[in-house]
Amino acid sequence: MSLFAAIDIAGSGLTAERVRMDVAADNLANAQSTRSAAGGPYRRKLVLLRSAEPGGFAAVLGRRMAGAAGVEVAGIVEDTTPGPVVYDPGHPDADRRGYVRMPNVNPVSELVDLITASRAYEANVTSMQTAKQMFSRTLEILR
Repeated sequence: MSLFAAIDIAGSGLTAERVRMDVAADNLANAQSTRSAAGGPYRRKLVLLRSAEPGGFAAVLGRRMAGAAGVEVAGIVEDTTPGPVVYDPGHPDADRRGYVRMPNVNPVSELVDLITASRAYEANVTSMQTAKQMFSRTLEILR
């Protein structure tokens, strides 16, 4: 694998983790939103990641010995699990019995996702810095 391939892989990881952090922040910001553009409460969003190159492990390993694939965002989907229902008759979105359907966002799990994505982002930055240092030292040796 070339040094540039290592930087490409780390770069794809940085992009994917940035999207994960953006989605977790969006979920946290809407944790109490009972009205969305689609109607009803806000739905938690999830980021789907996949290898940038499809195929089985052996096929990918064989192709990757010469290059790099990395990771990519396959999509952002809505979590379809229902949110909690709370009794709040004074809420503007309450039904005739006084119950309000709340978003299916759990702030604790969103914070865990945010911390995990942040740590993965840091790991990718460290990987990129290490590859740059290796590249610099290789150039020094060739002088």
